[in-house]
Amino acid sequence: LFRSTRHVSAGSHSLLRVLPAREATASSPCPPGVMEAPETDPPGARQRKTGDGAGSTLTPNGNIDHVDPNTGRIQWRRHMEVVKAELLETMQGQMGEVLDKAMQEAVQSYSKSIEGRRASKPDHGSRIQEAASVEKKKVFVERKSLLDELMEVEHFRTIYHMFVATLCVFIISTVAVDLIDEGRLVLDFDLLLFTFGKFQTVVISWLCMFLFTLLVPYKALQVWGGAVHTTRSPRLLSVAMGLLLITCQTCILGLYPIYVVVHHKLPPASSFIIVLEQVRFLMKSHSFVREAVPSILHADLTEGKKVKLPEFSSYLYFLFCPTLIFRESYPRTQHIRWKYVAKNFAQFLGCVFYVYFILVTLCIPVFKNMNKQPFSSKTLILSIFHATLPGTLVLLLSFFAFLHCWLNAFAEMLRFADRMFYKDWWNSTSFANYYRTWNVVVHDWLYNYVYQDFLWLSNRKFRSAAMFLAFFLSASVHEYAFTMSLGYFYPVMFCLFAIFGVLFNFVLNDKRTSPVWNVMVWTFLFIGQGIQVCLYCQEWYAQIHCPLKEKSFWGLVTPRSWSCRM
Repeated sequence: LFRSTRHVSAGSHSLLRVLPAREATASSPCPPGVMEAPETDPPGARQRKTGDGAGSTLTPNGNIDHVDPNTGRIQWRRHMEVVKAELLETMQGQMGEVLDKAMQEAVQSYSKSIEGRRASKPDHGSRIQEAASVEKKKVFVERKSLLDELMEVEHFRTIYHMFVATLCVFIISTVAVDLIDEGRLVLDFDLLLFTFGKFQTVVISWLCMFLFTLLVPYKALQVWGGAVHTTRSPRLLSVAMGLLLITCQTCILGLYPIYVVVHHKLPPASSFIIVLEQVRFLMKSHSFVREAVPSILHADLTEGKKVKLPEFSSYLYFLFCPTLIFRESYPRTQHIRWKYVAKNFAQFLGCVFYVYFILVTLCIPVFKNMNKQPFSSKTLILSIFHATLPGTLVLLLSFFAFLHCWLNAFAEMLRFADRMFYKDWWNSTSFANYYRTWNVVVHDWLYNYVYQDFLWLSNRKFRSAAMFLAFFLSASVHEYAFTMSLGYFYPVMFCLFAIFGVLFNFVLNDKRTSPVWNVMVWTFLFIGQGIQVCLYCQEWYAQIHCPLKEKSFWGLVTPRSWSCRM
């Protein structure tokens, strides 16, 4: 194609040489044209004026005739029309030749590449294996988050403004109640300060987990990768190194965070931070080892080549960038927009205060004294539907705060260009699509390292079992995070996720495309959020009002709200 471009350039120069020659050849019998004569005279042309002031016109043959100016312009127009037709005809012929040559060269190049692929991969099975390995690789490309694109539309920005206005209403109502009841403004953020209490313990624990994840998996991979191709027993080395790494991770990333949360009795938000970082480090270290080991095993060591290990700087960058899939390089933006970073962190803090006002205004007054009332199914159902509104607001705010603001802020600071942390889950007409689009970051990890790896181990069989395994693991981790942060075991999230979530995934599948099914998805989301907020709030106050007298296994796993009556 580059050679063809040079042909086009040479053809254009030849056309410029042909044009004056054809003008000279066609000058004597030149037919009239249709283009106006230029206002400035051509080089070498001379004009003279007659006594009556009539202009003299330069004819196409270079002679000066005393003709009417209008006649001269018509002659020039017709002459230039003929030149244009000849020019287009010549260009069409040369461009046809150039395109024919380009097509021939492209076909020859394609044939050579096909022959090279056949020579390097002669068997059909290896091509299938390579296609399968390429199919499950996530490709990172530069793209903006969906909400950033939607915020450019004025109508969608209005919805954002409505949520901000609702926050302003919460603040105004709190100020009004303080002025009426107390006669002064009472800035009571005791609940918020309690939730994020003992933060220095959180920072120290995070540093320990981070340093372990940064140094131990990388050093273990470095030692194993340098010796696996030279040792006499590579399998024994692999098993020994794998068991050692798993043991260290179980102690530092498994048991240590649990000990910190339980021993220091961390409040809910602080415990939640510890647990989320624990899970994040585990997922990232697994992705790093999982992506690096195959490349080391299949490394080309011919001609004295050495095993190429991932760069330490790439691994360090991976631990902070907002993805759970390891790559040695990612698409990067050109510069950092610090105003965008500050805006996202400000919006994140705004969402935290938003959730605080929702809990203080809509949840605590309802569920604080609920255990004092006689239990009835009517009271429970009314409480669930009362909790639907605050539960839905908490769901939307959690999504916006973490999956949009927090991840985009870190992506901008690290110049991470692929901002597809979620898709348009709000348009889902099936729960299968909702689970795929709600949290793309976690979904990619589950799809690559749970679903795909299970299919590979089972020889591409048992797809339903692979999907159920991904659901079960996700539901277990969600319930573990809630149990550790709240301080009690009440498997509401696990039942909704692992039981009803799997059921809805089969019933409300991708075949449902009518807008009616989108209404159904939102209806079930509203009810599910109401159930979670209602039952978790009831259990929280039941644990306070009815503490366990004797610690036993069944006492710890049995919800206290079932029997607590004051």
